[in-house]
Amino acid sequence: MTSERINLSVPRWDQSTFTGRLKYFSWITDPRLSITPSSQLMEAKLLLEKYRKGEESSGTTVDKIRRAQQLYLSAFHPDSGELQNVIGRMSFQVPGGMVLIGAMITFYRSNSAVIFWQWANQSFNALVNYTNRNAASEITTKQMAVAYVSATTSALVTALGLKSILAKRATPLIQRFVPFAAVAAANIINIPLMRQSELINGVTVFDKHNNKITESKYAAVKGISQVVFCRIMMVIPSMTMLPILIEKLEKTAWMKRNKFLNPPLQVLLAGVTMLFMVPVGCSLFPQKCSIRTEKLKILDKEKFEDLKIRYGADLPDQLYFNKGL
Repeated sequence: MTSERINLSVPRWDQSTFTGRLKYFSWITDPRLSITPSSQLMEAKLLLEKYRKGEESSGTTVDKIRRAQQLYLSAFHPDSGELQNVIGRMSFQVPGGMVLIGAMITFYRSNSAVIFWQWANQSFNALVNYTNRNAASEITTKQMAVAYVSATTSALVTALGLKSILAKRATPLIQRFVPFAAVAAANIINIPLMRQSELINGVTVFDKHNNKITESKYAAVKGISQVVFCRIMMVIPSMTMLPILIEKLEKTAWMKRNKFLNPPLQVLLAGVTMLFMVPVGCSLFPQKCSIRTEKLKILDKEKFEDLKIRYGADLPDQLYFNKGL
């Protein structure tokens, strides 16, 4: 048994600072974690359960507990504790995103390629958004279908519409930014629709001692808005800087002789960019989001009035909730 006990309820790094959040998310979004076998993930979960009860085997080291914690946080939902689908995990964002982004910024000239890769990207995003939602809020199959179809349609309309408009009016470089515009537009639609039950019913908010207080629509709006912003920020470097770089590389004699390297090169560069931007995007705002209780008056006025009557002077000033990723 370890001599130094770890408080598993407290994040390893300070989540009130960007640096602390960046260390934390770099730790749990490591792409190598996505290939960890389910059996090893379940073993990590069991070890943590035993550790919390003080029942771990003698000789269990701090490093072993930290490794189990890393595996658990990378694969299990923070609200429900359920094992997440591997494709929807944040640790899979780099391998999944690099292929899709690389393909979208490479094959943007033909309508058929635009349709296929935008559809593939929105299918991937829909699964990621569902996996990383606030699990305390349920969503029906019909709501998921509406979100998926709406986001895919918006991405295709944006991509094909801009492609048609810019084909004769813009330089080839400007046309390379069409995939980014489509992805941004789809994210603005996909995430709120996939998490619409939170906007309709509110998300559960807690006090600092993790006691449930109520449900809040205002908290849902704040959390989802931050997630949309973060997701767009994740792809900005790869979908705006890479087109400029590739535009210049394609004019070199070396690239003209080795055109077959263009697609894999863009996928590789997208992967390198995403390797840094996934933890950065996740770190922009705390995952345990907070709101001032008085903000409930904006969208949750009746609940706020009820809380004042129920708690009186004991009503907490600050409420907390999981915003999702």
